[in-house]
Amino acid sequence: MENKQEITYYGIILAITGIVLFSAKAVMVKLAYEYEINSTHLLLFRMVFCSPFYLGIALTKKTLKPAQIGPKEYLWLIFFGFVGYYLASLFDFIGLQYISAGLERIILFVYPTLVLLISKVFLKISISTRQIVAILITYFGVLITFWGDIHTGSEALYYGGGLIFLSALTYAMYLVGSGWLIPKFGVLCFTSYAMLVSTLCIVIQYLVLDNTSLWEYPWQIYVLALLMALFSTLIPSFLVSTAISKMGASNFSIFGSLGPISTILLAYVFLGERLTSWQLLGASIVLIGVFVVTQKKKQTITTSTKN
Repeated sequence: MENKQEITYYGIILAITGIVLFSAKAVMVKLAYEYEINSTHLLLFRMVFCSPFYLGIALTKKTLKPAQIGPKEYLWLIFFGFVGYYLASLFDFIGLQYISAGLERIILFVYPTLVLLISKVFLKISISTRQIVAILITYFGVLITFWGDIHTGSEALYYGGGLIFLSALTYAMYLVGSGWLIPKFGVLCFTSYAMLVSTLCIVIQYLVLDNTSLWEYPWQIYVLALLMALFSTLIPSFLVSTAISKMGASNFSIFGSLGPISTILLAYVFLGERLTSWQLLGASIVLIGVFVVTQKKKQTITTSTKN
């Protein structure tokens, strides 16, 4: 059961690296929007550029426990691929047209609470007091980090924020589903199948609803899309899936609090978004929350890498 999985040093390294790389995506999306690309084209470039890698893995890698995989498991995989990497990414890309990269991360950060709630309701997984405390601390820290943005909100901010919340919800559903299906498919197979499903979805969306030229953008767009595909999609998707298999979706979700902090720093460096004393204070509180969840009674963090 997931609630018995330990938080290990190996899992922590995988989780943090994956989260930081994923957080860089928002910055690259904002940089790409400066060249007036629409969200469908940008998402299509991101997914198509990394799909050959996923396809190669899907064709050469066997599932971990084929005897435990039937039509129901494949249907669930298609569903989680649809909501987790297609819908979540689509809502996120559109929402970033209206809000800053930093604020996007604070709204996405509600997904840890959604993961715990979904796990409790549908999988009957208990929520420990330590997890609740860690969630409250980190959530409070991120709220402080972006208090200025929230306090001076506009109609566009609320619209964009609503889309980002939908992204958080769909991503939380994907994380919970990952924790259940990864042991059957294996990390590589599950991630590759889910990403191929999401790629097919955005291709269908483009062909049905858009179908305009993809080759009239400046070269910077294609470079940004390639970087996004490799360093903010392909590599972190495997890191995150492996981390979930090591520590469970609920424990992994706590480390998502590092995403806003890394996005603040990256947005400050590459986008010129402001870095205030409130943001520094909030970042410190978030790190305290992460520390709380990693400290367990008697056996704090083991060096074991067993699932």
